[in-house]
Amino acid sequence: MAPSDKNRHYRLQDLASFLDADLVGDPECEISGLNTLQDATIGQLAFLANPVYQKYLATTKASAVIIHPKQADAYSGNKLIIGNPYLAYARLTERFAPQLAQDAGVHATASVDPSAEIAANAVIGANAVVDAGAHIGAGVVVGAGSYVGADSIIGEGTRLYANVSVYHGVSIGKNGIFHSGSVIGADGFGFAPSDQGWVKIHQLGGVVIGDNVEVGAGTTIDRGALDDTVIADGVILDNQVQIAHNVRLGENTAIAGCVAVAGSTHIGKNCTIGGKAGIIGHLQITDNVHVTAMSLVTKSITESGSYSSGTGVDKTEKWRKNAARFAQLDKLARRLAKLEKNQ
Repeated sequence: MAPSDKNRHYRLQDLASFLDADLVGDPECEISGLNTLQDATIGQLAFLANPVYQKYLATTKASAVIIHPKQADAYSGNKLIIGNPYLAYARLTERFAPQLAQDAGVHATASVDPSAEIAANAVIGANAVVDAGAHIGAGVVVGAGSYVGADSIIGEGTRLYANVSVYHGVSIGKNGIFHSGSVIGADGFGFAPSDQGWVKIHQLGGVVIGDNVEVGAGTTIDRGALDDTVIADGVILDNQVQIAHNVRLGENTAIAGCVAVAGSTHIGKNCTIGGKAGIIGHLQITDNVHVTAMSLVTKSITESGSYSSGTGVDKTEKWRKNAARFAQLDKLARRLAKLEKNQ
């Protein structure tokens, strides 16, 4: 489905066909953007995914609304009725996103080693560096100031935004997105103590990243100590995530901002890790595990489900009292066990 002009306007019928949604209302209604129910104006398409916002249906100025069949009767205007409004909204964002097309070729200020292989339709931006033996696939964009190290592979259709660093010996699959400041393949945190101080363990592995992976700004994925760090297809990492050496992330796992995963931990498929969670090293986490925000995972998880740790926010005075009682729990448990034994 292509936009009708450079301003990216669509007929409502075209959007309905794209989404395979039921259209109620004017099929010729022109849509030029997306917005929330609260802030939408004429010409924009809004969506209702969370019932909390249903109250705004009465006052929205949107030209049309994406809505679930159960809520459809609550709105009398133009509507696209579909079972998953949030997914429908997500699919439409691509149609309205700004186009960042650049002319293929190597910028005059870029530095490309003669032994590097660059696809004819790839883009190498200003001041970017591509080292010896690197392979840049078809349709790849290496943004301004980005670096691709020796013998690294960037798969077809992947985009490195400005100032992304891909060290040597890294393999990245197709259609990935790597946001500015991400660092792929830096040394893992490996040191051995000695009488003379710390002795560096040189990291001899690489990083292997699958297809359709998105890596947020400032996120770091360390290279393996001996084997590779592996990120499977469809993984999404938020900003400022730390993935340590030899970690393995299963397909379609999603990790929110400021999470740290320590070395050699393996996380399964379709997991979600909430913001600021910490996962210590050498653990095994099975598929379909959901760790809530700010949890600390200190042992392997072998059963799918949701896991949490820590306590919720409370007034400081009350929290301090409870924190003091936490330290007494072991003593109380022992006393209780003793009393039960003597009964």
